[in-house]
Amino acid sequence: MIKKIYQKSPVLFQNIIISVYGLYWKNRRLGGVFDKEVKKFKEREAFTKIQWKDYQTHELRKLLKHAFDTVPYYNELYSKYGFKSSDFNTFEIEDLKRLPYLEKDDLRKYGTTTLVSSKKKKGTFLASSGSTGTPIKAYFTNKTHQIWSAVYEARVRNWAGVNHKMARGMIGGRRILPDANAKPPYYRYNMAEKQTYFSAYHLSPETVYNYLEGIKKNKVEYMVGYAVSNYLLADFIEKKGLDAPQLRAVLTSSEKLTQEMRETIERVYKCKVYDGYSGVESCGLISENKDGEFLFSNDTGIMEVIDEKGEDVSFGETGEVIATGFLNYDQPLIRYRIGDRIKLSKNQNTKSGIAMPVIDEIEGRMEDVITAKDGRKMVRFHGIFVNIPKLMVAQLIQNNIENYTINIVVEEGFSKGQELEMKRRLCSQVGEVSIEFNYLKDIPRKNNGKFRAVISNVK
Repeated sequence: MIKKIYQKSPVLFQNIIISVYGLYWKNRRLGGVFDKEVKKFKEREAFTKIQWKDYQTHELRKLLKHAFDTVPYYNELYSKYGFKSSDFNTFEIEDLKRLPYLEKDDLRKYGTTTLVSSKKKKGTFLASSGSTGTPIKAYFTNKTHQIWSAVYEARVRNWAGVNHKMARGMIGGRRILPDANAKPPYYRYNMAEKQTYFSAYHLSPETVYNYLEGIKKNKVEYMVGYAVSNYLLADFIEKKGLDAPQLRAVLTSSEKLTQEMRETIERVYKCKVYDGYSGVESCGLISENKDGEFLFSNDTGIMEVIDEKGEDVSFGETGEVIATGFLNYDQPLIRYRIGDRIKLSKNQNTKSGIAMPVIDEIEGRMEDVITAKDGRKMVRFHGIFVNIPKLMVAQLIQNNIENYTINIVVEEGFSKGQELEMKRRLCSQVGEVSIEFNYLKDIPRKNNGKFRAVISNVK
C-alpha cells in the first residue's frame, strides 16, 4: 500500500515518506546496543593474535552449543555426525573441519524454518541474491541489526574518518524511481539521516548533471554504495569536465573495485576510496583501513579459506571462503559456503599494528555493466529474482541493446506467472525489451565454481 502511494506521489511527498522510513531504520539500526557495541569493537582492535584466538574459541563454543540446543537443522545434522551438546564445551577452532558445510541451497530451503533458533527474538527476513544469482533470506532482529551497524561504524566508517552523523550520498539497490524513463531529480532525500539516495539505474552522461546537483545541494560529505555505480558517476563527471566538491571519503562495496575505478573516484572527489566486503548474511566483514590494508574482523566470525580438497590454503594463496558468523544467534550460519573466493596476503604483518588477517584480494564479485537503449548504465539486477517462488538460481544475459536471456534453474511448481513478474521487473529497470527464458538443470560455472550473475555482450 505504502509502495503504491510512494510511486504515485510528487517528489516532495516521496522525500517525506523516505524520511519517515529513514527514521524507523535509524532507530532500528542505531538505537539499543549500538553505542555500547561500537565501543566494544574499537576496544578489541588492540587485541593480540593470542587474545583473538582465545576470543574466537570462546565465541565459537558458545555459538555451537546454542545452535545445537535451539536450531532444529543443526541439532539433526550434528547428531548424525555423532555430536552431542556437551562436546561443544571443549571444541577448538581446528575442530571446525569435523563439521559439514552449510550450502547456500540449504539456507535457501530451510532459512525460514528449521534454520532459525527456537529462541529467536522478534525480527524480519531480509532478502538478497548477492553475486551468485541464488536468492536467499536472512533473519534479523533489531539487536542483530544494531550489532552489525556497530561493526560497520567502527571498522568501515570510522576507519575512513567519517561517521553516521555526517551527510552522506548513497548509490544502492533501492528503486527510488520505479520508472525506467523517470524524469529528474534522480535522487531523494532522507532528512532523518542526512542521506541523499541516488538511483543506481538512471546513470548516463546526460543525467550526471542532476546527480552532481544533488551532491552539492545536500552538502554530501562522503559517498557509499555500489563500487561500479560510484565509479560510473565519477567517470561521467570527469569526462564531462565538471567539478565535484571534495569529499571526505568514498566507501565502496558489493562489487570488485579495480585499480582504475579507485583512481578515477579519487581524482574526481579528491579523497581516498575505502573498499569493503560483507553480505546480508552478516557472517564476516573485510574492510580497508587508512593504511590501505584489507583486514578481516575476527569478532564478526571465523573465516576459513580452503582449497578444492577442503584444506586451509597457505598465506599468499587463493581459496574459497567458508564463513561462521558470531553476530546472529537467531539464525546462526556455521561453515557457510558463501560463494566467494579471497587471496590471503603472504605478509600478515600490518603497518597499523592491528592483529587481524590481511587479505590481498576479494575475487568473484564482478558483474557486467548493462547499457540501456537510452544510454543509461547500471549494475546489480538481484532485485529481479528476489522473492520469486520456486526459483533456485538465475543469470541475466544482455545479448544486445534490446534483447535479453534469463537462464533459470527452478523447482517443480514454478509457473509462467513468475516469468511475467521477472519480465515486468526487468523492463521497469531497463525499459521495454525482448526477454527469452532459458530453463537449465544448472548454470555453467567457471573452474572456481562460480558464474557471473549478469553478463552483457554489448560493448
